[in-house]
Amino acid sequence: MPHRTELYHEVPPTCWPIVYSPDYNITFMGLEKLHPFDAGKWGKVINFLKEEKLIADDLIVQAREATEEDLLVVHTRRYLNKLKWSFVVATITEIPPVLFLPNFLVQRKVLKPLRTQTGGTIMAGKLAIDRGWAINVGGGFHHCSSDKGGGFCAYADITLAIKFLFERVEGVSKATIIDLDAHQGNGHERDFMDDHRVYIMDVYNRYIYPGDGFAKRAIKRKVELDWGTEDTEYLQKGIVKRDEAVFRAARSHRIPILMVTSGGYQKRTARIIADSILNLHNLGLIDKELATSEAKNPKVELMIRESILDLTNLSLQ
Repeated sequence: MPHRTELYHEVPPTCWPIVYSPDYNITFMGLEKLHPFDAGKWGKVINFLKEEKLIADDLIVQAREATEEDLLVVHTRRYLNKLKWSFVVATITEIPPVLFLPNFLVQRKVLKPLRTQTGGTIMAGKLAIDRGWAINVGGGFHHCSSDKGGGFCAYADITLAIKFLFERVEGVSKATIIDLDAHQGNGHERDFMDDHRVYIMDVYNRYIYPGDGFAKRAIKRKVELDWGTEDTEYLQKGIVKRDEAVFRAARSHRIPILMVTSGGYQKRTARIIADSILNLHNLGLIDKELATSEAKNPKVELMIRESILDLTNLSLQ
């Protein structure tokens, strides 16, 4: 029997299926600035959406932290115990000074935000099935597998969201991961290597991290990009339009879709994510009423759309 979890609690119908918590954001004595990743982008996305009057605090689903029992659905106890060593977390997050911090501080200031985002992805997976769509303004830790982290990814939230649904929601028997981050999503690929219920499409720059040849065997639709296109040109080709195309395909086939926001190494990343969400709303592809009315009898397949917001080193052919 599945363990008892707080992540599948009932959500008031007045809430949008948008999951977030202020605890997502990593701030501790400026250490977060030593990594190029914008560790406060999630709060910025929410602020942009509030400025545009799309959402308010009481309309957001508050994410809950994934417990150890939740994490053990996918992760080995051996791996979780490794995270109790600061040098392991420093290696995974690529922030060397974390090595010198007491682990209780690392747990509170670094890993708790990542566990809360992981809980948010699991919650959003259930919401996507219930409402037809959901967005976790966080998550997308696609370099983490059941027994290994890396690339700023300490928990395998994508794998967890899918396995929670397979275990707990009757009729959910298939999932599609559309991974559009510039880096190969080797974590969920390793986790679902021999699982034919999960179809993985991955679009990435073949020349950058992680270059995981073994994990590539799990990709059903592989699009390997080359060097060449600069950020400005790529932006002109349209990140917002790309997200629109994925959502339009899912909505037209009544397939529940979960969006996680993934990478982001630039200050403008938060604005781009917010603009994409606003565009989806303006086109009627996401809507609170739509989420309630179209939740009846959806197809029992989940589509996870992972953002391609790490623009550095990406080329679009």
